[in-house]
Amino acid sequence: MTASLVAAIRFLTRVPVPGRATRVEDIARGVGWFPLVGALVGAATAGVFVLGLRVWPAPLAAAVAVGFGLMLTGGFHEDGATDAMDGLGGGWTRERVLEIMKDSRIGAYGAMALWVLLAVRWSALVALDRRALWALPLAMAWGRWSISVLMGLLPPVAPGLAKEVGGEGRWGPFLGATALLLLANGLCRNCPGLGKAALAALGALGLWALYLKRRLGGQSGDLLGAGNQLVEGAVLLALVAR
Repeated sequence: MTASLVAAIRFLTRVPVPGRATRVEDIARGVGWFPLVGALVGAATAGVFVLGLRVWPAPLAAAVAVGFGLMLTGGFHEDGATDAMDGLGGGWTRERVLEIMKDSRIGAYGAMALWVLLAVRWSALVALDRRALWALPLAMAWGRWSISVLMGLLPPVAPGLAKEVGGEGRWGPFLGATALLLLANGLCRNCPGLGKAALAALGALGLWALYLKRRLGGQSGDLLGAGNQLVEGAVLLALVAR
């Protein structure tokens, strides 16, 4: 358990964790811990936001918190989402989509998608105010959970770490991730909008999975990152909806 949890923290964040080197099989088992790591990242980011409210107006505190969150994770999922949107927006064939996603340079589609993702997170923090302390961890737990679902449902479409991790077993980590997600929802059971958030997350995830199945026939690391960001954004939008 310790090795897989350490692997999950190392994989999803830039937080240095001492110990032996992480192996691919550690990351595979670590997928089950992804919702916990997401919730911790969300809690730290929301904490910076609420502390920032003591010093700055909400928009500026939210900008500082979003920046802190990006530093904490290295923009890992945002980078994947950017590459995915560049590929899906600029490629007409499956092969061309995958070729564009390998290019580390950011294109117009990726830049536009990144702006929208960060704008939604920033706006949601401002709207949530101190409710961000539970809402952002919950949204990030849903987002990281979606990775375990997509890895279980869809085959990999390209060589890479996602394929190696998926080859170590699909559904075991999903069960662990689901248990942690249910725990997170249970802890927030008295919070408003929980049902709407769950419906939004499942809806966004289902549509994304169907789209990937039809368009490319499977998933990759960049596409998993994009799905994570879509689900997280859907939960935030649901929680701040009137």
